[in-house]
Amino acid sequence: MLSIYSYLCSMIAAERYHDISCGHRVVGHEGKCRFLHGHNYRIHFTVVADQLDEIGRVVDFSVIKYTLCQWLEDNFDHKFLIWKEDELLPQLLDIAGESLVIVPFNPTAENIARYLVEDIGPMQLQQYGVTLASCKVEETAKCSATFTSS
Repeated sequence: MLSIYSYLCSMIAAERYHDISCGHRVVGHEGKCRFLHGHNYRIHFTVVADQLDEIGRVVDFSVIKYTLCQWLEDNFDHKFLIWKEDELLPQLLDIAGESLVIVPFNPTAENIARYLVEDIGPMQLQQYGVTLASCKVEETAKCSATFTSS
């Protein structure tokens, strides 16, 4: 018999990643990231459920693809993320308005991961009975940030 601790620490998750190209700048950064630049992001989604479905899955991987991955394609891919409080926003709107995605956060990898888990995940997955438990945002093969909901 499992102890309550073992039960609470046991979890099965479904994971899928998606690659996009996206630009940003980090307001207040002390180094190069304060400049306009971009990344070939790899974004990892980890989805959990209270129980497995009748087939034995958290969710079919295609659900992650056509909800979360497609949302990235439609909203972030080949766009430029800019914080609504960025002083460059007015000038960039004049020259590149349709390629801008105005976000309510300074677009660090950490904030992007949090936004995807807290705001986008619930909206995209609500009808499937699963939860986006965490998201890892890789800016490069060496640098990433992960947000996990509590």
